[in-house]
Amino acid sequence: MLISEIFYSLQGEGRLAGVPSSFIRTAGCNLRCSWCDTPYASWSPEGKEMTVGEIVERVLQNCSRYCVITGGEPMVARDIRVLAAALKAHGFHLTIETAGTISPADIACDLASISPKLSNSTPRPNSIGEDWIDRHEKNRLNFEALREWITSYDYQLKFVVESPSDISEIEAILRRIKCTIVPSNVLLMPEGTNSSALQARQRAIASLCLDRGFRFCDRLHIHLFGNTRGT
Repeated sequence: MLISEIFYSLQGEGRLAGVPSSFIRTAGCNLRCSWCDTPYASWSPEGKEMTVGEIVERVLQNCSRYCVITGGEPMVARDIRVLAAALKAHGFHLTIETAGTISPADIACDLASISPKLSNSTPRPNSIGEDWIDRHEKNRLNFEALREWITSYDYQLKFVVESPSDISEIEAILRRIKCTIVPSNVLLMPEGTNSSALQARQRAIASLCLDRGFRFCDRLHIHLFGNTRGT
């Protein structure tokens, strides 16, 4: 498998924020989000080829048995299901961070952290070729796959919010998923890669959460470490 990085840090987002966790970041992605903060795992994938055994051996060195597989998009990684099964066999609590565009197909997973992409993610014409803009728009939402993730696993739905006006699109997506979604499992996270950008958006997003029973999702790792690799 091509692995961009493996590191040990505090989970920065979602229900398990603050929990010491091993992170396995796979290289490769089927989307090209305009605000992507890990281009080395998506726009320009880079990394090291590692076997499943080598990956598991690395994370076993850490004291926490919480593990996060992220990307890029981990569900496009070769042998991702073999890796997930191996981690579960070693007793890890496993979170998979995914855009939800690919069916889980019974992958081992304790918490599906699903981040459906809004239109604010579509790359700008001057940043990438037209073919990738079209591919991103075509692939960023897969409602059948989203339903399968939500009905098969403990889940959280994490939306990256640039503006309060994004809420109408979020609610439309929730309706189109067509299954029961617990409001507190819907997380609204401000877009930003530094504390000042996050803080500029957080009050308006908090208000959206209060009005709808959604959960506010901060980016703890950005406040603690900045937008740096390995955190």
